[in-house]
Amino acid sequence: MAAGLDSLEECLERHLPPAELAEAKRILYGEAVRQLDLPSAALSAATEREFDLQGYGFGAEPEQLRPPRIVRVGLIQNKIQLPTDAPVAEQVTALHKRIEEIVEVAAMCGVNVICFQEVWTMPFAFCTRERLPWTEFAESAESGPTARFCQELARKHNMVVVSPILERDTAHGETLWNTAVVISNTGAVLGKSRKNHIPRIGDFNESTYYMEGDMGHPVFQTQFGKIAVNICYGRHHPLNWLMYSLNGAEIIFNPSATIGKLSESMWPIEARNAAIANHCFTCAVNRVGREVYPNPFTSGDGGEAHRDFGHFYGSSYVAAPDGSRTPGLSRTQDGLLVTEMDLNLCRQVGDKWNFKMTGRYKMYAKELAAVVQPDFVPNVIKE
Repeated sequence: MAAGLDSLEECLERHLPPAELAEAKRILYGEAVRQLDLPSAALSAATEREFDLQGYGFGAEPEQLRPPRIVRVGLIQNKIQLPTDAPVAEQVTALHKRIEEIVEVAAMCGVNVICFQEVWTMPFAFCTRERLPWTEFAESAESGPTARFCQELARKHNMVVVSPILERDTAHGETLWNTAVVISNTGAVLGKSRKNHIPRIGDFNESTYYMEGDMGHPVFQTQFGKIAVNICYGRHHPLNWLMYSLNGAEIIFNPSATIGKLSESMWPIEARNAAIANHCFTCAVNRVGREVYPNPFTSGDGGEAHRDFGHFYGSSYVAAPDGSRTPGLSRTQDGLLVTEMDLNLCRQVGDKWNFKMTGRYKMYAKELAAVVQPDFVPNVIKE
C-alpha cells in the first residue's frame, strides 16, 4: 500500500457491517483481543504529542496452581525528528526527547517492558554505504549516552527498556554491531543481543557497517518474564525465532526498519507465525516516515541513484501463541502500542498443540550438521 492509504483494519471498518466485520477480523487476526481502558490522561497526552496510542489485552485460562502472570508491554514506532544532514548530536538529542515523552505516556498506561525500533537513535542510513557521519552515531552499549538515558528511564518508571542501537565495541578494535541493549527496571544493564542475520537485498546491504552477531540467542530473565530480541532481518529465519524460544523466551521482540515495497505483505505474517510455532508472544516494531539523505546512492541493481529508499510503514503489532494478534499501529504516525498479556498462555497453548514436544530436534540437528559439510549430498531418491 502507498504511504497515504489506510490500514486494512480501517478499510474493513468503513465497508463492512458489524457482524461481517467481526467475522473478517476473526479470520484475519484470530480470536478478538479486548481493548484496554487506557487512562484519559494518557490519551490526552498522546493527542497533544501527536502519536497514535492503542491498547489491547490477551487473556489466559485460570489455573489452580499458578496465579495469572500479567505483563504490560509497550512498543514505540517513530519518525526521525530532524533532517538527516542535521548535526549528529542534535539528531540524537531530539530522538531522546521524543522517546522520553512517549515513554512517559507508556508509564501512565502501566507498561512494564518497553521496546524501541531498530537503531532508534539515528536515521537508517546504512543504505548509503558512507562512513561519515553515520558511524558517529555508534556508541558503547554499556556506558554510552543512550545507555545512561535508558537507565534513567528504567529507574524512573520501574520499566525494563529494550534499546536497539548502533554499538561501538571499543574492547574489540572499535567493531560496529547492530545491537539491542536490555536495561533492567532497576536501571542495571542486564545484557545485550546482536543482530544475527544481515540483509544483502537492494538498499539493505548492511554488511558495509557490521556483520552477523556473535552472541547466539540470549534470553534475559526480568522481573516481568523472560524476553529475547530478534533484530529485524532475523524475522525471516524461522530457526532464529526457534533458538530464542528453546532458550526459554516468553516474549520475543522484533525491532525493525522495513519499507512497504519490499516487505509489507510479509510483515503481518512472520512474527505471528513465530508466536504460533514457538508458543510465545512476539512483538513486531517498525519505524515510520521517509528518510532523505544528503547524497544520492545506488542499490547495485542497475537502477537510478536516489536519496531515499521508500516509506517505513509502521504497523507495529503483538501476536500471541494462540494465533491471535492485535491490530497494527498507524502506517504513517508515531505510535505507542500497549499490550497486556498473561504469560500463562504460553504453557497453555504449548500443552494444547505440543509443537515443542513433537519437534524432532535430534533428527533435525543430525541432518543440519550434515548439510553444512563440504561433501554434503542431498537426500534425493531417484528411480
